[in-house]
Amino acid sequence: MKFSLYLYRVSYKQQIQMARIIFLGTAGSNSVLARNLRSSGGIIVQLDELQLHLDPGPGALSQAAKYGVNLRNNTAVLVTHKHLNHCNDLNLVVETMSYSGLERRGVLLASKSVVRNVEEEHPFLTRYHQNFLEKIIVMEKGSKVGVELVEINSLPVEHKDPHAIGFKLFFPKFVLSYTGDTAYNEELVDELAGTDILILNVPYPGKEGKGLNLDTESAIKIISKVRPKLVVLTHFGLEMLKADPIQEVREIQRVTGVQTVAAKDGLTLVPGSYNMSHSPVKGYY
Repeated sequence: MKFSLYLYRVSYKQQIQMARIIFLGTAGSNSVLARNLRSSGGIIVQLDELQLHLDPGPGALSQAAKYGVNLRNNTAVLVTHKHLNHCNDLNLVVETMSYSGLERRGVLLASKSVVRNVEEEHPFLTRYHQNFLEKIIVMEKGSKVGVELVEINSLPVEHKDPHAIGFKLFFPKFVLSYTGDTAYNEELVDELAGTDILILNVPYPGKEGKGLNLDTESAIKIISKVRPKLVVLTHFGLEMLKADPIQEVREIQRVTGVQTVAAKDGLTLVPGSYNMSHSPVKGYY
């Protein structure tokens, strides 16, 4: 498979101390957002001075403030595709991390549909905000990018946005994969091999998947083949919330034997402890 390789460097301490994953929002549909049941601010991954922000959807700024995350510390923003639940607050986040353009900084890793004109649609990132970033990298299937000690690979997904991708992040001590929105496909499962922590967007319970998105049954198929150390379900639709995500993850864990957690807004994981005697999820032992 052909791929492009980029390297983006920032000032960074070489001594690794602790990583954290913070869920700023877990909403997976406009109906969930409209009812104010969950937010959709994205996912923060921190590793000392390195801070990555994945899919900054509606509420990214307010949720970051609520959970003690300073978005001005963002090193990079990663966006899987241009649907609003994944990139609605992208321009606001770019403006925040660049001090309203006073300091050109940070890198954006995003699918083609987010930053370029495709299929007669305007890119979501405005030209004005493009000038606030130090670098913009278009990620297509097979792309690989180095951000200091982290290698970021794009994942092949199947979604309504034909340019959509997922992300596989190789940290020094663990591998984190985030599929973004996708239907089940074998190529994706193959690329997920070696994942320690797997974050799946699962809007639907049971066998009720629609519109090239995952449901509980398809999540079980992925988890059974990939066998990560920890799975986190997020991006819940109204149907999933009605079914109760906790009940769905219990069924997944019963069938697969893999520890599975239903994310909620503000959930924090500590990946460095996934291979220890206690759970990497705060409050779970």
